[in-house]
Amino acid sequence: MGTKNLALVVGSYDDENAASEDYQALRSGQDSGGYEIVGAVVLTRGKDGKVQVKEHGDKSVGHGAAWGAGAGAVLGLFAPPLLAATAVGAGVGAILGKIKKSHEEKQFGVDVDEYLAPGTSAVVAVVDDKWADRVEKALERAEKRISKAIDSDDYERLQKAIDESADDVIEQINS
Repeated sequence: MGTKNLALVVGSYDDENAASEDYQALRSGQDSGGYEIVGAVVLTRGKDGKVQVKEHGDKSVGHGAAWGAGAGAVLGLFAPPLLAATAVGAGVGAILGKIKKSHEEKQFGVDVDEYLAPGTSAVVAVVDDKWADRVEKALERAEKRISKAIDSDDYERLQKAIDESADDVIEQINS
């Protein structure tokens, strides 16, 4: 994956069911060969501000990455503090710190309060950037959409750290 250019695609929803429907449409689009998704999740944020991973699937996609483990990387790239709140392990924390610093230096990032405000949902996907436009269009029920280039090295380092403590991270994401 080191040679790939990756993009983070986010769709924001006032209705959790619409987010779930678009997520299922993303999976169907991938299954039919329309594009390749590296990882994707549906997030919901309660009125109290608590974020939950609602859907991340349970089968392998892309290059054999488990959607569950991929959920951790997607969360870390979308908003490092969200993963830090659930992740265990010094390796994951160290990588998240570097990614957060890198995002700040590059003015990269998606405003969590804008795209996952309290009481809303979001579909967040990591894709090869050649598929970003198709994936963004597939989020047809979203009120807002955004696509941002991400550093594939960040993804690889984060995925490696999560893989090293995958059972703990996946358990936290699923709880």
